[in-house]
Amino acid sequence: MERALTALVATGDVEALAPLLSDDFVHHRPDATSKNKTEWLAAVGAALGPITGMRVEIRHLLEAGDHVVMHSRRRLPGTGPEITVVDIWRLDDGLIAEAWEIIEPTSQAAANLTWWAPTGR
Repeated sequence: MERALTALVATGDVEALAPLLSDDFVHHRPDATSKNKTEWLAAVGAALGPITGMRVEIRHLLEAGDHVVMHSRRRLPGTGPEITVVDIWRLDDGLIAEAWEIIEPTSQAAANLTWWAPTGR
């Protein structure tokens, strides 16, 4: 997983990811418009232009059975913001079968800690 992400960010080669995904790959990000392998690869390809040269610092890479979880901090090129990303992948026969991700601008993390605060009722 680390090599795949590194290669993608370094080269922008989305097609290099295709053989790593199962044919029935499912993308589960709630706000995503891409759900299957073809749609997801197209969406990643479209996003690569603005993120070419992104720096990725992998903070945690954990494996448990058929799941891999990666927590990373990423700095977009130029004056782009730092984002915190959690990716979860489920593997099947050595291929990525499912993916989930959470992306948050690091500077907004503190504001998101108050979602459970009482509403004053």
